[in-house]
Amino acid sequence: MSRFWKIVLLVIAVLLVAGIGYRMMGGGRQAGGAAPTAGGPGGRGGGDKARDPVPVTAVAAERRNVPVYVTAQGTVAAYNTVTVSPQVGGELLSVDFKEGQTVKKGDLLARIDPRTFQAQYDQAIASQRQNQALLATAQSNYERSNSEAYRQYVAQTDLTTLRNQVAQYQAAVAAAQASANQSRVQLGYTRIVSPIDGVAGIRAVDPGNVVSAGTAIVTLTQLQPIYVLFNLPEQQLEAVRAAQGKGPLEAATLDRAGGSVVNADGRLQVVDNQISASSGTFRLRAEFPNADQALWPGQFVNVRMKLDELPDAVVVPAEAVQRSSTGDFVYLIKPDNTVTLREVVQGGQVDDSHVVISKGLQPGDKVVTEGQFRLKEGVTVNPLQPGQAPPAPTEAQLKAASEKRGGGGGRGGRGPR
Repeated sequence: MSRFWKIVLLVIAVLLVAGIGYRMMGGGRQAGGAAPTAGGPGGRGGGDKARDPVPVTAVAAERRNVPVYVTAQGTVAAYNTVTVSPQVGGELLSVDFKEGQTVKKGDLLARIDPRTFQAQYDQAIASQRQNQALLATAQSNYERSNSEAYRQYVAQTDLTTLRNQVAQYQAAVAAAQASANQSRVQLGYTRIVSPIDGVAGIRAVDPGNVVSAGTAIVTLTQLQPIYVLFNLPEQQLEAVRAAQGKGPLEAATLDRAGGSVVNADGRLQVVDNQISASSGTFRLRAEFPNADQALWPGQFVNVRMKLDELPDAVVVPAEAVQRSSTGDFVYLIKPDNTVTLREVVQGGQVDDSHVVISKGLQPGDKVVTEGQFRLKEGVTVNPLQPGQAPPAPTEAQLKAASEKRGGGGGRGGRGPR
């Protein structure tokens, strides 16, 4: 860089420093000049602004019939779970279901090589027919020997033998019939069918393997209806049993956030017969139709169960209730549109947006739901409906505000002398 440009930059830097120092000195005089006017018109203007109504959103407390709920975390469990296994051994010829498929009771799931069992059945049928033929011969001999024409020529002992022979072959035919029935049952076991309506899981064995009785093929779970298991503290046992005595209790599952209802058609089915000594809770089971299959076994859900209903309860939006070190309170709007702090006692949550006030408010009392951060005792407010915006300022209000700003500036509004 040349010497000329160095001199230029140095001059610019000096001018900048001088300008900043001048501004700072001028600002100090303005601040000092404005101070005496604090008690003058500018000060009174600031006081007027402090007395301007504060726009807030206000809602009146209302009277409702409020349901009383208990909530807990629960686990979804299948209505029925069946591990399908063959009852006879042999080569697995085919798997006749798709994993994840919905199956009906009696649907074919798999087939085992039936040839051995078919041969055993055929053999039992043949034995049965043989014994039936022998029985027919024995009956014919006995009937002929016992007829009037031949009885006098046959010894009594021979008649007894012939009669016993008939009984013997009758027993043989019955045994052969039982053997044939057993063989037919064994042959039927080579077709593995679904014992329930449900959803097939992941298969545990592939076709071509030799399986034996007890080898798992697939697990079926019944989803319609379905159970939800959950626990409640032992202090609520009496209330639950009392409510259950009045009629079926409604149960619902909520989303992860615990606010929106997912399934509302559940019913409490059973309360367990003992309290856990380790956790101090008791177990409950609710049943849901699960028509849309939104509930799945093993899923964690939030459960809400209705116990009772509070008639004519005072209800306000949840955002109206503020909390302090001494308890809950609301900003109550008095008839002259000033606010006062009113201590309240909550009586429970109505839904995800309202709460019950058991003490401190009456129906019709207006409470502030938005804008509390600008309030204190005795402040005048401009109550607005939910969603309503404050009215735009008029030209006169804008002019007055401009004059207040000009007057409050003192000599600083006219610029440095």
